[in-house]
Amino acid sequence: MGVNLSIKNVPTEKVELLKRRAKGNHRSLQGELLALIDEAVGRPKISMEEFFAKVRASGLKTADESTRMIREDRDR
Repeated sequence: MGVNLSIKNVPTEKVELLKRRAKGNHRSLQGELLALIDEAVGRPKISMEEFFAKVRASGLKTADESTRMIREDRDR
């Protein structure tokens, strides 16, 4: 079970920046804050089975497809 955290007296400008960052990452403010916490303390490790399941779910079949996707992402 998770724990609720609260941060008091956050400056309005910082909240607006966080909201913009969340929107840019297609996340809610809550999701963005959790992502920042994950980044700060290290992301949980996944098993090789979970990794390969994610790769299969992405629909990639060849290295060329992944290269194309990475280039498209960089161009955005």
